[in-house]
Amino acid sequence: MKIDINLKKEINNSYQVHIGDLPDLNFDTKVAIITNPKVGGLHLKYLLSKLSAKEIYVITVEDGESFKTLATVEKILNNLFEHKFNRHSTLVALGGGVIGDMTGFAASVYQRGIDFVQIPTTLLSQVDASVGGKTGVNNSYGKNLIGAFHQPQAVYIDPYFLSTLAKREFAAGVAEIVKMAVCFDKDFFEWLEEADLSDAHVIQEAICKSVQTKAMVVSKDEKEKGLRAALNYGHTFGHVIENETKYTRYLHGESVAIGMVMANELASRLGLMKTDEAQRIKNFLVKNDLPISYAIKDTEAFYQAFFLDKKSSDAEITFIIPQHLGGVELKTGINKEIVMDVLKTFAEKRGA
Repeated sequence: MKIDINLKKEINNSYQVHIGDLPDLNFDTKVAIITNPKVGGLHLKYLLSKLSAKEIYVITVEDGESFKTLATVEKILNNLFEHKFNRHSTLVALGGGVIGDMTGFAASVYQRGIDFVQIPTTLLSQVDASVGGKTGVNNSYGKNLIGAFHQPQAVYIDPYFLSTLAKREFAAGVAEIVKMAVCFDKDFFEWLEEADLSDAHVIQEAICKSVQTKAMVVSKDEKEKGLRAALNYGHTFGHVIENETKYTRYLHGESVAIGMVMANELASRLGLMKTDEAQRIKNFLVKNDLPISYAIKDTEAFYQAFFLDKKSSDAEITFIIPQHLGGVELKTGINKEIVMDVLKTFAEKRGA
């Protein structure tokens, strides 16, 4: 006997990304703001002046990628249980990508799923991490290997938050902006080459272009079955770098920048990207104070770490390979010797 469980239905996970001054936010539920000491010290008062709710709680967790763990998520969940949050309650992520990822993951598992809102305070989270519903934490095996797809109810991108951002954090966000351009929009890349991203109006336009690009991709492939995986350009290499350095040496965007250079080198070896295009990308990264090299200590270990990447299978590694400016390909079956040759060129380098 077979009994069908018919679950075919449309679920509308649509939401809006608001770019501009943070509006007044009104909730008729309990709300918990998740933040860290640094961001809270700078921006919590501003958010509270805009926020009203039935009850408001602030949950402060430790700052940094090394604290993006199940233990920290459990701390968030325990606070929610202690304050008797229910399925109608809402979480608000006030911070960068780490806070947003953990808040979203906590929301996805608390009583099997509650609402959350993203208020990203770093450039990187504004242009990438806050949009698309990818949530999760790291573990000893790699980055974001534990998580869920859980879309926010809304995203509020207020450029005001960037006024307190450190230069290095700003540059890390630029890496995610150029990633979008290289993969999907040559005209956008050429615009970036000439743009003064320190100008408030220019960076807001860059944010808009980046979010529009990501929105297009996510709307076509929410659960990363194909096209959306292209947004991981630079990340396949970058995540290994982050894990090897215990998330202490590089910011996420810095690792992605190095990863893009590595991916471009692989693309050039495969005859998919012209060397002058790879050089233009490298020049842009250098111009924006991003690292472009990493000394690999053990190339075989680095290679084996690729198999923990979420896009890879038991026997094949999937690489995100730029074909040209504005074009990208998900490529499997690349000969190990070719990949190892690329890794060895970086093992020979010493520098940032």
